[in-house]
Amino acid sequence: MDVARFTDQNFNEEVLKSEMPVLVDFYADWCGPCRLVSPIIEELAKTYEGKIAVGKVDVDANSKVAGDYGVMSIPTVILYEKGKEVARQVGFG
Repeated sequence: MDVARFTDQNFNEEVLKSEMPVLVDFYADWCGPCRLVSPIIEELAKTYEGKIAVGKVDVDANSKVAGDYGVMSIPTVILYEKGKEVARQVGFG
C-alpha cells in the first residue's frame, strides 16, 4: 500500500470521515528527523494494509490542517479513529 498524501483540501474527507483508523505523519522536506521517520511510516503502511490507512501531510504546503490540529513541531504522527485523535507522537526517538 502506498502512503497517501493528505492536504488542506482532502484531509476532512480522507482522514476524519474514514471508516478505517488513519495514521498521519505531519512532516516537511527540510526536516532531518522527518526523513528518519519516513521509512517507518512506509513500513507501517505495508504491515497494516487493509487495517489502518497511512498518509502524510507536508506542513509547508498545508499549513491550515497542521494549525487546525495543533501541530507545532515536526515530525508529529497522529492516529485518528472515527474522526477523533486517539494518539499522538511528537518528535523522533
